[in-house]
Amino acid sequence: MKTILSIDGGGIKGIIPGMVLVELEERLKQKTGNPKAFLADYFDLFAGTSTGGILICLLLCPSKDDPNYPRFSAREALDLYVKHGSEIFEITGLKKILSKFGWVQERYDGKVLEGILLNYFGDVKLSELIKPCILTAYNIELRKAHLFRQRVAKIRGNSRDFYIRDVCRATSAAPTYFSVAEIYSLAGIRYPLLDGGIFATNPSLSAFVEIKKEPEELIPKDIYIMSLGTGNSKKSYDSDVLRDTKALFVVPALLDMIMSGATETSHFYMKQIFNFLGLPDHYVRLEPFDLQSIDEEMDAASPKNIKKIIALADRMISQRSKLIDVLVDNLIKLKDSGSI
Repeated sequence: MKTILSIDGGGIKGIIPGMVLVELEERLKQKTGNPKAFLADYFDLFAGTSTGGILICLLLCPSKDDPNYPRFSAREALDLYVKHGSEIFEITGLKKILSKFGWVQERYDGKVLEGILLNYFGDVKLSELIKPCILTAYNIELRKAHLFRQRVAKIRGNSRDFYIRDVCRATSAAPTYFSVAEIYSLAGIRYPLLDGGIFATNPSLSAFVEIKKEPEELIPKDIYIMSLGTGNSKKSYDSDVLRDTKALFVVPALLDMIMSGATETSHFYMKQIFNFLGLPDHYVRLEPFDLQSIDEEMDAASPKNIKKIIALADRMISQRSKLIDVLVDNLIKLKDSGSI
């Protein structure tokens, strides 16, 4: 059995899957009696987009003392958003005014995010992450998806290897929010990249295809996917308002619909694949069904809204506590059986 952990994009709403990760890891420690139980030990492949990609990199970042051991716990990974979310999505007074009139290219200063990523990851490379993973981005010049693959970086060396801080900057370069991430491989090859949410806000389908490339003949019954989302948006847009709004101001709404559509499409196909094969329990998705209690914009990172997001995630975890227990028990059984 091959297990996959997939985490969606969603900006500051990454707090939601981040809190699920904390709950999973705490229950794993509790049930196994092992205070050093980490999520990295319980999955074969990790996949992340945007905020989900950053969470994956935090979970898989190697310790400075032992390269086979994770540097950050799930709780420490969550802290990046809780402690630094408002800082990442802070907009200056002048820029706030100019952005309302469409006079700035991007809303936020990418250097703030870059500084935080440098502080967390330093010079850690993609090839040094402790488990196989894929992280999504989009190459604007080649007009195609770009997948950062830990395994490929290890095999092919500097031409396909990158600093993790650059990978995270690229996968989270949401159009209109941050500038294009112009990054370089360790071999000096240039990549102009945008947020992977353009095509795979929910990267579970990409992960499913990736793991099918394994040398052994894997069939769906040998694959178990846990997909963590950032919330199922019910926000609607008035066609008359959009029609009468200047094109420049419609862009955020269009981006929201594109990314939401990409998420729903991946989820629909994954659910259909496993339902058709009679394996509905092999694809499990956890996310809030209702975001009405929060400001669901990806950059709504005020301290007040962060508290609301935390409260929403807490409610979801309480409501789905029995399912989370089942998931944890399954992960422990799979690891004990040598499947992981």
